[in-house]
Amino acid sequence: MSKKKLLDAVASDVVVCTKCPLWKSRKNAVPGVGNPRSQIMFIGEAPGASEDAKGEPFVGMAGKFLDAFLSQIGFSREQVFITNVVKCRPPGNRQPKPLEIETCTPYLDRQVLIIRPKFVVTLGSHSTSYVFSKAVLPFNSITQVRGKMYKATILGLQLGVFPVFHPASTLYNPQYKEILEDDFQLLKTKLSKAHSGVTNR
Repeated sequence: MSKKKLLDAVASDVVVCTKCPLWKSRKNAVPGVGNPRSQIMFIGEAPGASEDAKGEPFVGMAGKFLDAFLSQIGFSREQVFITNVVKCRPPGNRQPKPLEIETCTPYLDRQVLIIRPKFVVTLGSHSTSYVFSKAVLPFNSITQVRGKMYKATILGLQLGVFPVFHPASTLYNPQYKEILEDDFQLLKTKLSKAHSGVTNR
């Protein structure tokens, strides 16, 4: 079965999921979008209001920033795969609860195993904390680990993990925009050193 069909099967399970209470307040579950054959995967925290309305990750203001950062390093969202740790919007955009993360992340694990990326870019503290826990890497704060490439084994896969601030942080602190731009440029450099392209064609 193709990667696309396998990812579609995950998405089909996500949109009807009732395993945690978040399904009661959602409009749409948000499985993830992008190229099933991409070697780079972006993982955020959880959908917001715009994402909940559309059923697609990073389509609000934070998504516009992410698209700009991707364009800055020569990518479009169609070339990469974008998803979240939690697939349904927490009410009021609160942070996901530990039980919600524990209940929902098997879907993310399935996506990682299907895509088998060479690189994972974690967007913000929650996704970084989860990915680092899978890789058995120490994590104290996103500030300490952002902008660095970590070699990791996750779900039996050898890959690079590159944490950055969440794009939404630029909405609250304009200083983070410059930091994210610098980190994405560093990501571009590290990707180009690793190989000439990050998408199988």
